Amino acid sequence: MEFTTGGRLEVRITPSDVGKRVSVRSLTGASRGRGRFTDTLGILTSWTGGVLRITRRDGGQVEIEEASMVAGKTVPRTPARRRGIPAADVAELVTVAARGWPPAESRRLGGWTLRAAAGFTRRANSVLPLGEPDLPLDAALEQVGAWYRERGLPARMQVVAQEDALLDSRLRERGWRQERHAVMRVGALAPLADREADTRVLLHRVPDERWTALYNRAAAGGLGDEAREVLRGGPSVWFATVQDQDAGEAAPPAAIGRCVVDGRWAGFAAIEVAPERRRQGLARAVMAELARAALAEGASAAYLQVERDNAPARALYDRLGFADHHAYHYLRAPQD
Repeated sequence: MEFTTGGRLEVRITPSDVGKRVSVRSLTGASRGRGRFTDTLGILTSWTGGVLRITRRDGGQVEIEEASMVAGKTVPRTPARRRGIPAADVAELVTVAARGWPPAESRRLGGWTLRAAAGFTRRANSVLPLGEPDLPLDAALEQVGAWYRERGLPARMQVVAQEDALLDSRLRERGWRQERHAVMRVGALAPLADREADTRVLLHRVPDERWTALYNRAAAGGLGDEAREVLRGGPSVWFATVQDQDAGEAAPPAAIGRCVVDGRWAGFAAIEVAPERRRQGLARAVMAELARAALAEGASAAYLQVERDNAPARALYDRLGFADHHAYHYLRAPQD
């Protein structure tokens, strides 16, 4: 990171830059005679009482004493690019992902979309802030709370770590608490299908009873109408099932998956393999056949969402060429 002008370190940020992406160099431990420089890049969330709070790309927050800052500047929000990885800004990808997992009902509140689906997944039962509400923040939050209470649901907000850093900070100041951290990952679509066709994988347009038998979210009492509406929703949805030929047609499938095609994007979800059939390449086979169907519809890029701490899933997607695009998490209202 380059901070100097004419060879001198300079602090070129002020409290008026709150909300901007900044790079800050600070010196810690100098009073003990073993100081070291630390560079921090992220969104300047607040600057109060002589302390800067910066939200990094992964959602983590760093507090820096103003007195320890030796250099600082604003930096443009340019998307990271890697060879073979689809380029997309956060707004495009968040919007596409929301269309691919639509709620049973929704309401617009300015730039916010309130979503509900009888509690089936946080994605379909949270506020998506793609802009500013058309009311002052506290008034908007009152309406959010009332809307979700009418449906017997807790009020939640889905926030992208950096894009929504200011909103995240303001909600936490009001007692909202973080839960469920996840990562949006992207990759090229064609390499997923670059293998021989696997006739074990059956594609269909609706989540039938065999498919739902393995779906982990259906394990506790089946799927309600709202959940099925979410699963079937999206521009063009495909479901994949691998039936275990040795177990008979009445047995649950060996693997399942879901893919929604939306323009150039193919969104993967519900990639699940029966415990006794893991490490046999079935997840790859399911994704390959779904990718083949998406390519036939003109898609070229892939995305999926995975919980930050799901190491096995992340390792699989690493091997398939996916890379992190952005981190997001949910905030839950204090009264819920």
